[in-house]
Formats: sequence, structure tokens, C-alpha cells
Amino acid sequence: MTVNVTPLHDRVLVRRLEEKETAKGGIIIPDTAKEKPQEGEVMAVGAGKIEKGKRIPLDVRAGDRIWLGMYTGNDIKIDDQEYLILREEEILAKLTGIAKAASGKK
Repeated sequence: MTVNVTPLHDRVLVRRLEEKETAKGGIIIPDTAKEKPQEGEVMAVGAGKIEKGKRIPLDVRAGDRIWLGMYTGNDIKIDDQEYLILREEEILAKLTGIAKAASGKK
């Protein structure tokens, strides 16, 4: 799916990645008891912020997987899909190949 939204400056458009619906013990967690996922996929990025007359590019790119704070950014809805717009500084970490494999083992 192509998103026709371009964030401005140092903002990032993120799609939250859904977590498993069952706990380790096999208990199914209802939607009302779930917390917001803290892992997401970067869908689009802005051009970067301007400091001292120079544009500073962002460290994340579209397609990167990231960890974000639970209550950061602004929720928006585009074509019945929920997204989050946040500043790059609100991203906690970028998940690389090793981190993705490690997060899958938990």
C-alpha cells in the first residue's frame, strides 16, 4: 500500500506493528486490555530539520523498524489504517538485523 503523505522537516510517519494476541501462558488478550505496540515501521520521512542554514537529514528511512515511546506522537487515520506522526527525536531506537532476531525470541 502506498501512502501519499510526506511528513515535514524532522517528522516521521510510522505504522505500529501489532503484537501477538496471546500471552506466554496461552491466554488470549482482548483488544481493550492491550497496550499500544512500541514497535513500528517507518512509512515516510521528512527532509530533515534546518540548523544554522543547513538541512540535517534524518537517521531513519522508509522501511526501517523502530522502537518508539508508548505515548509519543499524534495518531492519524488514512484510508482506515492508523498511523503515527512523530519527531525523529521521539524514536527510541532503530532495530537492525540482530535486534530484530533478538526481539523475536522474547
